[in-house]
Amino acid sequence: MNVLLVDDDYFVVTALEKKMNWQALSIGKVYSAYNIAQAQELLKQHPIHILICDIEMPQGSGLELLAWIREEQYNVQTIFLTNYADFNYAQKAIELQSFDYFLKPIEFDKLTLIVQKAVAKANEEQDQAKAIQEGYYWKKNRKNVQEHFWRKLATGKTAYAKPDAIGRLIGEQNLAYALTDMIQPVLLHIFPYEGSLGKRDKDLFDFALLNVLHELFQDSRFSVETVLELQDCDWMAVLKWREEPDTAAAESICATFIQRANQYLKCDACCMIAAAGKLEDIHQTLKDLLGMNEKTIKYRNQTFLLEHYRQSDASYSPPDLALLEQLLEQNNPSAFLEETSRYLHHISRNQMLNASVLSLFRLDMVQLVYAYLKSKEIMAHKMYTGRTNDQLFMQSLHSIEDMESYLRYLVNTATEYRNFAEQPNSVVEEIKHHIRTHCGDELSRTSLAEIVFLNPDYLARMFKKETGISLGNYIIQARIKVAKHLLETTQISVNTIASKVGYSNYSYFTKLFKQEVGCTPVEYRKQR
Repeated sequence: MNVLLVDDDYFVVTALEKKMNWQALSIGKVYSAYNIAQAQELLKQHPIHILICDIEMPQGSGLELLAWIREEQYNVQTIFLTNYADFNYAQKAIELQSFDYFLKPIEFDKLTLIVQKAVAKANEEQDQAKAIQEGYYWKKNRKNVQEHFWRKLATGKTAYAKPDAIGRLIGEQNLAYALTDMIQPVLLHIFPYEGSLGKRDKDLFDFALLNVLHELFQDSRFSVETVLELQDCDWMAVLKWREEPDTAAAESICATFIQRANQYLKCDACCMIAAAGKLEDIHQTLKDLLGMNEKTIKYRNQTFLLEHYRQSDASYSPPDLALLEQLLEQNNPSAFLEETSRYLHHISRNQMLNASVLSLFRLDMVQLVYAYLKSKEIMAHKMYTGRTNDQLFMQSLHSIEDMESYLRYLVNTATEYRNFAEQPNSVVEEIKHHIRTHCGDELSRTSLAEIVFLNPDYLARMFKKETGISLGNYIIQARIKVAKHLLETTQISVNTIASKVGYSNYSYFTKLFKQEVGCTPVEYRKQR
């Protein structure tokens, strides 16, 4: 496998040559060119499988080089480098079937993964060319059919509860399974670190994760039938034992996987191993395993066995809610979070923690914070919206650490907004600015209150206290001021000006204008 580096910047080419571990990527030779003409000569003289190329170069662009490669019918995986996130470049690169599009400055870890994917794609295409006569496409389709089979079993609920239903599915898919095969599912839950690839680029992260899993689950005693992503952060590997099942071996592999996930994937992991059993009993095994995943509080970097799992029947005993309410009133979020963290770890140590308990605890915390904000005339249900809130809320039942992250967001957001709301001048200035810049929109006390997440009546009282004028009158004055400016500086019709400042009724606008200015809009324009 050979790679060609093309960039008019000598230092970029040198950095790529020296900082990339080409040997580890199974790259035999690395060729370099500093313009399109040199690159074309090298492509004619040597077999090039992967091209890493700058787009913007003085003697011809990378896109022109790729167009030439396509015309000459060279089979090359092309990765473009560019300083500009230009949609037209990206669109053209897609049209020319480039492999990937990478923005400078170069992140070598991320580029390594992209090259890995390109190498895998190049190998796959070479294998396809060599093995068409050997039934390659049949084999590839077989893999997809097999994955579909296991996904149906994992999500089929009661449809495959009986062995004869599984047997029929095996027959329909023409799979080489027997109901007596010994199967052992392993469920993996991933916790990506903030700022890691798992948070920034899911496709690349998934590729790296599958690489790690396929490398680890190599054992002569079993085969890996499939690796499925059940939902975000939840994966399942299905082992088929060729000899007597050995759960200890699966545990050892999971322990190694957790170490590599921490080190290479920049994430924590939790593994859950089902008991090995016959394929005919797989419905109950999967049901129990997925139920365990839903109901168990996941402890990061640990492995659990389904056969040792017993759902805690602990009842919920809430923390000291009066103390927590007092800490909120004292504007002491750090003490609040310390107290909730102490409570969570205490009930965990005493085996009083399960998903039901954690859910009730979350309900208490949300109600406590919402009630606190309501007492400050802040509309919490308007403030806590959006992707961040939804994601943290959904993840909060996964583990103690996830619950602590949600509470930090919940309480710190409440405290920060309380501090803002207690500065009437800041709130009023924000409302004034919105009115001035949106005078043509529909403006009401309710719509303005939603902008600052405050109770409409409370906002109206605050506004009048700070400005000496009611909110409604301020809106009228702001609109008339804009209307006067348009009448003085433009030839726009009065009817259009009325619409631009938020009044669809021309007569009403004229009446308000005369009340405020002492003359009609037409008279005002003539005077000016």
